[in-house]
Amino acid sequence: MRINQYIAAAGITSRRKADELIEDGRVKVNGGVLTSPGYHVEEGDIVEVDGVRIEPADRKVYYLLNKPAGYVTSTADKEGRPLVTELVPDSVRVFPVGRLDLNTTGLLILTNDGDLANALMHPSKEFNKRYLVRAQGIVTIKEARQLEKGIDIGGFVTSPAEVHLIRHDRNSTVAEIVIHEGKNRQVRRMFKAIGHPVLELCRTGLGSLEIGRLAVGQCRKLSPAEISALKSAVK
Repeated sequence: MRINQYIAAAGITSRRKADELIEDGRVKVNGGVLTSPGYHVEEGDIVEVDGVRIEPADRKVYYLLNKPAGYVTSTADKEGRPLVTELVPDSVRVFPVGRLDLNTTGLLILTNDGDLANALMHPSKEFNKRYLVRAQGIVTIKEARQLEKGIDIGGFVTSPAEVHLIRHDRNSTVAEIVIHEGKNRQVRRMFKAIGHPVLELCRTGLGSLEIGRLAVGQCRKLSPAEISALKSAVK
């Protein structure tokens, strides 16, 4: 088994991120730092990531989390901040699929299925991502149309989006936006480009998945039908 697939099967991270771990010198095989991402693990090999021995997981698990603000979307953090993986009540190691900013809340998938995670994060797979936004100031219909048509967020013009203005409060606007790209901090950058910085941001949907009534900080296992739908969508 190729080393990045082995690491993904152990529930450490996706195959793409596994390659980065190897490049950073964080993977050892039989006591030596691995330098070749093309290495194939043989029976009897001892594989370590960050000094911890790993083995492929016996079972695949799939969770949907309603991420709270203040949690890092990672499996480790040098600053010691709380991790989203700590919210999953399972002894099997999982990793987040994609990323939500520290202060962004909402829907996040966590799994130890490296193949599915890798497929979901591949740039060629464009899933609708639905967000609920509270932005500073009063967003006008004209400004909302700018977001829908596509807007320059600094060296990149976004694809058409769906924007629905829900209500105007005294000094802010609540809106829903649906995008299918995944540029770094894209929604925040889009609203900043029209002069309305994001105050609160929550992802409420991803593809066919919805956050529903799941409480903040809580997670649930995906149903067999939901798992099947995700796998079908990335074929």
